[in-house]
Amino acid sequence: MYKILRKQVFSPVTYLWEIEAPDLAKAARPGHFVIIRHREGGERIPLTIADFDAKKGTITLVVQAVGMTTKDMMNIPEGDHLMNLVGPLGIASHVEKLGTVVMVGGGLGIAPIFPQLRAFKEAGNKVISIIGFRNKDLVFWEDKFRQYSDELYITTDDGSYGEKGLVSQPLQRLLEQRKDEIKLVTAIGPGIMMRVCSDVTRPFNVKTIVSLNTIMVDGTGMCGSCRVSLGRDVKFVCVDGPDFDGHLVNWDELMQRMKRFKKEEILSSEHCELRKKGITA
Repeated sequence: MYKILRKQVFSPVTYLWEIEAPDLAKAARPGHFVIIRHREGGERIPLTIADFDAKKGTITLVVQAVGMTTKDMMNIPEGDHLMNLVGPLGIASHVEKLGTVVMVGGGLGIAPIFPQLRAFKEAGNKVISIIGFRNKDLVFWEDKFRQYSDELYITTDDGSYGEKGLVSQPLQRLLEQRKDEIKLVTAIGPGIMMRVCSDVTRPFNVKTIVSLNTIMVDGTGMCGSCRVSLGRDVKFVCVDGPDFDGHLVNWDELMQRMKRFKKEEILSSEHCELRKKGITA
């Protein structure tokens, strides 16, 4: 059993858990993920570690309530316990001193990119961060990003905070102005956002890393659901990633694969809403 030491709600659909897990916190590195099961008979959910503190013995997860399980999990109070927590899993992100790097996070992708941002800064790099949200009400962790960023750009789709538009816009400007300075771009967020970022960096020949954690299901390499094509190679996100070269990803195939459980997700969400109203079906 793993105790939820702190719970923070960012929006009606986004929440944070700080979980007591000493051994896991000591072993965690940027890019790692865990699998949780919150109750007996519950669904196994892979989630990227958003932060970790070996001294406190804690890991932090940021969750978006989009399906029946994650909505159910949002009702778990601070001080309660999770039944199972397995990790760290996946291959840790490669961090080295390169010079100037750009970290791009969109929506919930802001959480898993934070450990990489901090690690690149601590490795002696100049770090430029770009984070994007749909609107001002969804903004979170601005203070954490400012702490480790040499430059920080914030965008919102509706212009209610920061620059109006998409994260790809300041990324494009930075590359046009400093293409010889920027050595690496890392992008984490929705599939379409990572694809656009990869398309933006390709003409400038700047190495671009994307995290494909959202396609994972089983998380241990057994189901094959997270298969991704990289050029002529086939990889599995949970055991070979989650970080990959964005210029090699077959994005057309990936975007189709990300839709494969859409029908089941809709039915699950509808079932969750009916259950809230006391209707069984």
